[in-house]
Amino acid sequence: MTLNEIEFTTHIYKLPHLYGMHYMEIPKEIVEKLGGTLKMRLVCTVNQTVSFQGGLMALGNGDAYISINVKRMKQLKIEDGDEILLHLKKDESKYGMDVPPELNTLLEQDPEGFERFEALTPGKQRYIIHYVASVKSSQKRIDRAILLITNLKKLPRGKEEFRAMLGLE
Repeated sequence: MTLNEIEFTTHIYKLPHLYGMHYMEIPKEIVEKLGGTLKMRLVCTVNQTVSFQGGLMALGNGDAYISINVKRMKQLKIEDGDEILLHLKKDESKYGMDVPPELNTLLEQDPEGFERFEALTPGKQRYIIHYVASVKSSQKRIDRAILLITNLKKLPRGKEEFRAMLGLE
């Protein structure tokens, strides 16, 4: 059985192996109700206030987690160990996150760049989207989008490593 939406209480914990990273625990029973697979993107709403897109990661013993950054935790006024109300909904968006308009415009204007972007794994697509979206300045988002897509088109198929798209290799 799979559900498109579910709401439950859980806790915020710190990931011991990643400095400063926190997560929301998703118990095995909830993972199973969502379809029993980690290969899904979700829209997460915490305490009926802040929504963001994320994916399930294996925690062990069938449990999973979704990471939450410090900025969102401050916005929600929550900290390590706090109980939260978590609403999960299956993410129906194409890439599992919002595409910045600057990247979207470039991909619309560059058929080869669009084709190469579409051929990437979903994780690499999201990495590019996140890298472009992570700066506030529209000009910097344009610059990052152009850099990544220009370098992507130069790379041999199957060798699309992110460092190479940044021009570091």
